[in-house]
Amino acid sequence: MKVYISADLEGVAGACQWSDVTLGEWDYAATQAQLHREVHAAWLGCQAAGAREIWVKDAHDSGRNLEPHRLPAGVTLVRGWSGHPYSMIQGLDSSFSALIMIGYHSGAGSGSHPLAHTFNPDLAEVRVNGQPVAEFHLMAWAAATYGVPTVFVSGDQGLCQEIHTWDPQIQTVVTQHGQGESITIPSIPALLEQIQTGVTHALQSPPRPHPPPPAPTLAVTYKHPPQAYRRSFYPGASLINDTTVQIQVQDWFDLLRALRFIGF
Repeated sequence: MKVYISADLEGVAGACQWSDVTLGEWDYAATQAQLHREVHAAWLGCQAAGAREIWVKDAHDSGRNLEPHRLPAGVTLVRGWSGHPYSMIQGLDSSFSALIMIGYHSGAGSGSHPLAHTFNPDLAEVRVNGQPVAEFHLMAWAAATYGVPTVFVSGDQGLCQEIHTWDPQIQTVVTQHGQGESITIPSIPALLEQIQTGVTHALQSPPRPHPPPPAPTLAVTYKHPPQAYRRSFYPGASLINDTTVQIQVQDWFDLLRALRFIGF
């Protein structure tokens, strides 16, 4: 079994301020250490389920949050960014059996996490066919184009609730409950155990991939009108109001390619 782990940072236990997740800030080290713990717990779960090849994508900000020497032996690490539209799952293809997401978070416009956003903190909301989406949805649909199911996600309570509605077969573990600019986190040893056992169970009974919508419409709403105006000149895009750019595309790759240019 070959498994892909995509690891973000805002959704790990303890992250509640931007300085917690910004390389070089004084309180970043504690969040980075927790990311390593949660990724290691996921790795243990993969091992227990019989996985023999495990890739990990460092999928937060600079892509340089996981330290290679601190990862278990045999892990293939994808570090930094190539610029490929599949970004947070760079290198994933049909040879993988499952996708696992660690440290993911609610999308732009959500009040469920103090750091809720979708790729770019300057975005107020990202919608696909009229529905708000988070980074989770975009990457899960991208994996599905290769026939790879998303089997497990850890992150904030709001995201986990969305996932249960979107596809109740996906296993989730709540790492924190957000309220305003505060969070409540569970016992860390208990949380790590839940991630490990949850990953093992998820890999033993993986769901079917959740296919992306055909010929989807992407709408990106910005916090500041000039940002929308500038990006409205992307081929095929149109300005539908002062802050929102919309584009209809032919397939999922085209949607993520457009998002790389109008959403960043």
